[in-house]
Amino acid sequence: METTSASLSIEGQREIHQAGVEIIIRLHSLLKLARLYSVTNVLFQEQLVLLYQRIKENSGTEPAVLKIREGTFFFRNLRLRFVFANYPAFKTVLQELTRREIGAIVFYPELSLQELKSFLALLLSSENFEALTENLISAQVKCLQVEKATETATSPGKKERNRATARIYFSSLLHLKDAFESEDPQQAFRLNTTRRLMQALFTHVVENEAFVFGLTNIKNYDEYTLNHSINVCLLAIALGRRLGLDRQELIELGISAFFHDFGKIDTPKEILDKPAKLEPHERAIVEKHPHYGAGALASFKEIKGIPLRAIHVAMEHHIKEDLSGYPQTFKKKLTHLFSKIVKIVDYFDAITTKRVYRPRAFTREEALSLMLEQGSQEFHPQLLRVFVQMMGVYPVGSVVALSTGEVGLVVETNPDPAMALRPKVKIIANKEGQKIDGPVVDLAEKDPVTSQYLRTIVKGLDPQKYNLKVADYFLASTLP
Repeated sequence: METTSASLSIEGQREIHQAGVEIIIRLHSLLKLARLYSVTNVLFQEQLVLLYQRIKENSGTEPAVLKIREGTFFFRNLRLRFVFANYPAFKTVLQELTRREIGAIVFYPELSLQELKSFLALLLSSENFEALTENLISAQVKCLQVEKATETATSPGKKERNRATARIYFSSLLHLKDAFESEDPQQAFRLNTTRRLMQALFTHVVENEAFVFGLTNIKNYDEYTLNHSINVCLLAIALGRRLGLDRQELIELGISAFFHDFGKIDTPKEILDKPAKLEPHERAIVEKHPHYGAGALASFKEIKGIPLRAIHVAMEHHIKEDLSGYPQTFKKKLTHLFSKIVKIVDYFDAITTKRVYRPRAFTREEALSLMLEQGSQEFHPQLLRVFVQMMGVYPVGSVVALSTGEVGLVVETNPDPAMALRPKVKIIANKEGQKIDGPVVDLAEKDPVTSQYLRTIVKGLDPQKYNLKVADYFLASTLP
């Protein structure tokens, strides 16, 4: 029986957490090495011994169990939190285990080094759970067991999962629309509903992040502020997760991002949608929306449900890292972390959206390049670096030309930084240029005979130039 995390001291929990994270990182290193070298390789053997020692330290008299629940890892019943530096290891190991329907790995105290080595070799050579368990029995691995993900722990099928994610996206959109169109937004908003929506969005970001990123390609030009607010909310939660914020902080960050443009309720629509350059007096009106938003949030009758940080974000999300931007106050001070996060994702979503006054939007790759050029004058440099690496060289939703002559849509980035140029793509046009509903292919896949990559990205393409509606491809995956 494993010790529950609640019965441990804070120091004890910290030690278990550190051990669990290190085990994931060692597993990741060994899986990478096993693809390059024999299990007899010196580098592999060194990492194997370090992993073995860490496991033995945590399985004194009872088994140490590494579980997967709700899209994350638990070690000895303690949830493991991951920060940006080790997120690729977390994501890669999670994918390897989930693909084989593994819900838990049980390390028994009597585990031998040879058994651990056999397990790692067999994990990579076994395509599914049944094959792995048969191979472990044949290899006489007795002190390490794998447990199949149960029906309650296993996420639903991909289509059902995508459908649920899309449903919560549009529910959030309707919730925000009710408030924006109500004569009394304070009455229209139900903050308990908002918080429940944020909890649901957090769960979908954890369990279905790539598809969530795909949905942020939804751009409704007539309802820009609404769509923009939802997209900013989702991207902010994802970025905050990369930064290691805990669940409660991420929910508050989501609420803050959700409300960041709330002050635009009081900005005339004819100014927001003006197809020409704003006059000075019109620009002054637009630049008041942070004040309006912060004031509206501060006056909500259900103020206990509004995080104070949401008021900071409403006021500060247009202030640059060098403290220029707007609104300018009589006293310059550093902006809140949440404001810095929302500043980045707000800018990204805004410039990748076509507007009446800007008929051509930046592609996602162009947007990231522009943001890097703006640098520390506009954004917090470390947060921007994490955001760019989270989105990838070719972010989800990018359209790319492939070496085969085909055209692909990026549907999932590769979590391994060394493989950033090899995401998963859906083939949307064949080499003759005909649009097709093609398969999803992994650009990391090699020809088993030549060891050459089967497909490589040649360049990014502008979907607007080819009249491609990127969001439609993601929404189509939710259809029966």
